[in-house]
Parts: sequence; C-alpha cells; structure tokens
Amino acid sequence: MNVDLLRVLANKGPLKTTHIMQKINVNSKILKEYVEFLIKQGLVEERIVKEGRIVYQITPRGKLVLKGFEEIEKRLIPSDVGLIHV
Repeated sequence: MNVDLLRVLANKGPLKTTHIMQKINVNSKILKEYVEFLIKQGLVEERIVKEGRIVYQITPRGKLVLKGFEEIEKRLIPSDVGLIHV
C-alpha cells in the first residue's frame, strides 16, 4: 500500500491528506502510519503551503524507489494483465 501512496504522489501530488485518503482508499489512522514511515525513509516530505495547509509530496529518492517497484511489477506480472495506475 505504501507503493500506492508513492504512485499517487508521483502522479497527482503534492496532495492534502484528505485527497490521498480518497485516492488510495484508506482511513486517516492508516494513512498517518504510511506517511510517517515514508517520511522517515526519506521517500515523502511534508510541506506547508498557503494559509498553513499541509501537503505531502514524493521526494527524488521516493521516485527512484517507486521506479524500482514498478520494474519488479513488470517482471512479476505478465504483460497481458493490466495494472491500475493512479
């Protein structure tokens, strides 16, 4: 599921917590755990934007890790099986 979060941020980010929850279909408690883990790993960062709003974005390291996961997916999943990309 952390890969889904990275994929959403890579394709749609930076995003607020509520938008991320909707895109990957998790509750706030689970999302908080995912985000904290990814921040500690240096894959996601928190930014404060207009009016103190907090958004999350993927880091360059996060993009690299996501690319690695996608390469693994390509090798594990036959090409005739479609992947859902956000």
